[in-house]
Amino acid sequence: MNKPNVKGQRMVALFLLGNLLFNYPLLALFNKSETVLGVPLLYVYVFGAWAGLIALLAFVAEKR
Repeated sequence: MNKPNVKGQRMVALFLLGNLLFNYPLLALFNKSETVLGVPLLYVYVFGAWAGLIALLAFVAEKR
């Protein structure tokens, strides 16, 4: 298997992970009236997961 094919497969896997993270069942787990440092828990989850996905995508895209 050549390297560009592996990179593409990892990108597809991260896309599927993003779909899973931002789909209803997981979002419903964090939709509570609790706060983290004054920020609603759902917002912390959404922006944390988004930042994590961006970091993973950057890592996969830049890896040689």
